[in-house]
Amino acid sequence: MKTLIDRLTREEDGATAVEYGLIASLVVIAMIASMAAMSDTTIGIWNGVSTDIVAATGKAQPS
Repeated sequence: MKTLIDRLTREEDGATAVEYGLIASLVVIAMIASMAAMSDTTIGIWNGVSTDIVAATGKAQPS
């Protein structure tokens, strides 16, 4: 039993997998934060395009 515990405490493969999982989760969090920060700008751009199209064609947007 002691050899099993010693072997498990020296095993590093699981730690590497956990580290990769943490790195991946940090990347995803950064992506979500950057997309959230850009969403207002993007929405504003598309609303401007829609307004310009309505003004150019003189037609109201469908509800």
